[in-house]
Amino acid sequence: MPRPILLCTVGTSLFFPNLAGLRNTLTADDAKPDDKKAVPPTLRPAAEKLAAAYDASDWPGVAAALGEFPTTQRLCGAEVNSIASLIANDYAPEDCGIYFFHSDTADGKNIAGVLCRLFAARGHSPVAAVPVPDLQDQDAKRFRTKGLRNLAKLLCAKVREHSAAACAINATGGYKAQIAVAVLLGQAIGLPVYYMHERFSEIIAFPPLPIALDFEVWMRASGLLAALEKEFVSRAVVADEWDERYESLVEVETGPDGSEQLCLSAAGQIFHDTFRERFRTVHDQILPPPALAKKRPQIEKAGWPGTFPDAVRFLERVTAEVPSVVRCATRYYNPDLPEPTRFRIKGDDIEGIFSDGSRSLKFIVETTATSPGQRYAVVAALNEQLASR
Repeated sequence: MPRPILLCTVGTSLFFPNLAGLRNTLTADDAKPDDKKAVPPTLRPAAEKLAAAYDASDWPGVAAALGEFPTTQRLCGAEVNSIASLIANDYAPEDCGIYFFHSDTADGKNIAGVLCRLFAARGHSPVAAVPVPDLQDQDAKRFRTKGLRNLAKLLCAKVREHSAAACAINATGGYKAQIAVAVLLGQAIGLPVYYMHERFSEIIAFPPLPIALDFEVWMRASGLLAALEKEFVSRAVVADEWDERYESLVEVETGPDGSEQLCLSAAGQIFHDTFRERFRTVHDQILPPPALAKKRPQIEKAGWPGTFPDAVRFLERVTAEVPSVVRCATRYYNPDLPEPTRFRIKGDDIEGIFSDGSRSLKFIVETTATSPGQRYAVVAALNEQLASR
């Protein structure tokens, strides 16, 4: 069944080499008739207008001139050719909506703008450009640790907006690493992913892979993943909750002091976004029953409670706002150790960590859970409640 929404990555082939070399192609006397990039005589007037508009950086003019070409003409670029093949093969309807995910560069912005004008004029709706912050080729570290993650986040956001059943990914344009991100996202969410090489006569679909992502792993790690999504965290801080299965979900950098600093990778972002959305749809089925009676937090008799009222209020909110929580009981206070605020599994207990950026409090969360699976679900619900604040 055709998918009405296409999520398309955008490259630079339309400008480089196609339009940048168009003037030379038009003036060359030795162009071979079978050259796929050659301009047929019937299209030379349109090609002259296209070359003039490109030379003048007249992007509306470029879009208008491109509209005179058949969508199969190689000069139109990878995005136009691949979308035409998707429609011709009944993978997408003729008026499908298209989102163009473009790089954080001037060329990416301009090409996406041209494509939006072109496809909107042809009756597609909705059509919009989606800039991907940090997706650029000047800083490899920023591209890897931020750009690809932002691409994953923005793709997931559009899938949530339109539903997985409505969306397909066209990963033809852009950096090669984007294809890997798109394929992984497709496998995680169940989206078809398509690709068209410049030597292919038509687009191909990536076959589904026999893999499955582990929902329980996500529930256990939900607090850690949420923390890594926001900032770098020292490996030493999370060492006592680390699982080797998390290694493929993180990027590792060396801090100024030589320590290992972790943040979410593009694969980790997809893993986190995929299961976070799944949890929101099934949590009522997997959470334990609500507590019949709530109890006030059990606060240790020490000097810190009076100096840390935010922590006490946090425990009270956790108890009141999460139905399956019975009570919170403090177990550890450190006035000099900041940690990401989160919830996690600690042995057979659910442990909460609250920090104001300079000190931290750890506490046990007593719940109605009676099995490991229910405890994992409560941990995920607690971290989701935390993220919603």
